[in-house]
Amino acid sequence: MPRYSYKGNKSQLPSKVCVVCERPFSWRKKWERCWEEVKYCSERCRRAKATENNSTN
Repeated sequence: MPRYSYKGNKSQLPSKVCVVCERPFSWRKKWERCWEEVKYCSERCRRAKATENNSTN
């Protein structure tokens, strides 16, 4: 797993697009060990996806 160092330049950090709001978000230190599994930019988007799944079933 690659190690990222933050030296004050956020443009050097990897980024993804949120599957709920489709906005780009960048790597965070708290996601260091699970970056490959991260799908949502925030807790709000994670909850919105769970709510969407429950209402369609």
